Amino acid sequence: MMGPTRINLAHCRRLIVALGAGLLLAGCQIIPDVGGDARTPPPPTSQPGSQPGPVTGDSRTPPPIPRDRPVPLPQDESRHRVALLVPTSGGNARVGESIANATTMALLDTNAQNLRITTYDTSEDPRGAARRAVAEGNQLILGPLLGRNVADVLAEARPAGVPLIAFSNDVSVASPSVFLMGLSPSQSVARTVEFARGQGARNYGALVPDGEYGRQAELALIEALRSVGGSLVATERYSRNEGSAESAARRLRARGGFDTVMIADSPRLAIAAAAALREGSDTTPRLIGTELWSGESAIPAAGAMSGAMFSALSDSRYRRFSESYRNRFGGSPYRIATLGYDSVLLALRVAGDGWRPGTPFPTSELTSAGGFLGLDGAFRFRSDGTAQRTLEVREVRDGQVVVVSPAPDSF
Repeated sequence: MMGPTRINLAHCRRLIVALGAGLLLAGCQIIPDVGGDARTPPPPTSQPGSQPGPVTGDSRTPPPIPRDRPVPLPQDESRHRVALLVPTSGGNARVGESIANATTMALLDTNAQNLRITTYDTSEDPRGAARRAVAEGNQLILGPLLGRNVADVLAEARPAGVPLIAFSNDVSVASPSVFLMGLSPSQSVARTVEFARGQGARNYGALVPDGEYGRQAELALIEALRSVGGSLVATERYSRNEGSAESAARRLRARGGFDTVMIADSPRLAIAAAAALREGSDTTPRLIGTELWSGESAIPAAGAMSGAMFSALSDSRYRRFSESYRNRFGGSPYRIATLGYDSVLLALRVAGDGWRPGTPFPTSELTSAGGFLGLDGAFRFRSDGTAQRTLEVREVRDGQVVVVSPAPDSF
């Protein structure tokens, strides 16, 4: 039984209910774009504090401050300092600003008075951004966005005992100091395979692209089959282009022996592979995919994808979040923005359970078995920093994507 300082799903559910009419909640390296408004969202409202210059008085001047060391700011007595590390310039600026806007929404919707979030731009120097965040007294870092930036940020945060709640889905960068909010292919594959097993799927083929994402998806399939029962009878790999994907699909079809095929790639390449896999065949294998298919209109529009299944985060709360976001900022959010919103809810939940301003963030609270509840549903962190999420299973039927197995409300 968890003690009074433990986080549990019921507490988080009450927090979401308390958000009120402001949001009307009813409920990677992959950065999904839901086709948002072409206009750049407003910049985050909170920017890094500027460095004060040397203080003079009584005819005495203190020693100069090294330029590469930000000046520690006085600690807030009533507010927790939390840093948001995302790109606000460069190629990923719109994604980073969408996340920053979502964190602002979370503070407004909860009327939070005990959290101060400062945004630091990671586009050119993620380690420098982390160095400033730590020096300025932040006890928790939300971010970075990209898995490749985690090592640089961690190099500054870990010696200071500051944990990261990162938005990446690259499980290779997770650790007891780095907790990943992003949905990894392993979570999506495991959920779909479990459901497909109940539908009679037994023998699998796999089409996986070269690279880290394909490797993770293949390992997830092997692990899922080991858990629920089934066999991986054939795997074909390919370079990430249509011709290579189609050739791999034909090779897999020639090998045979499977009733289900996982295609772990983007909609464009998955459709090309599915068409090649099914052309001229009397038997049609069941197709399963990953979270990359979520929100993509090309998937249900392609005849080759009929009957295909995949798992994803529920969109029931996201639709309402998106409407509220547009009303506030004049454009559509990126789908990943909900991770920023939910990370703030998480920090508020911990703050409400005894975290005192100016003290280290109680990292142990993140691995509560009860988990948390956010816009994307229930989730909890494992001790290794990876997340477990409740997902829904979707199927392509008659040119539409329908939910065939809703996401559970809790663990």
